[in-house]
Amino acid sequence: MTPHEIRLTDPVEALVVEQAIAFVRELKQTCQAAPHGHVLAQVERVALTQGRELTRQALEAVLNQQAQEAEKKGCPLGPAPAKVPAKTKARRRGR
Repeated sequence: MTPHEIRLTDPVEALVVEQAIAFVRELKQTCQAAPHGHVLAQVERVALTQGRELTRQALEAVLNQQAQEAEKKGCPLGPAPAKVPAKTKARRRGR
């Protein structure tokens, strides 16, 4: 596979790409360091734990970016309907 250029559109994409590259490098290092016969087990362990962390960090970054953009826009003005509280129908004691 030949290297190619990737155009990133914002800092969140750059962060996720950097984290993904670090993840792949860690997988490669784990494969090289694992003893014969244990490569798959060790690299799967790293893939599961680090892969979940990569996904969590990417999700966090995207949601934070979305929240910041929503705060910049502000929320639409207008009345917000309130729900009428329900009345309790419990029996009185002693009856």
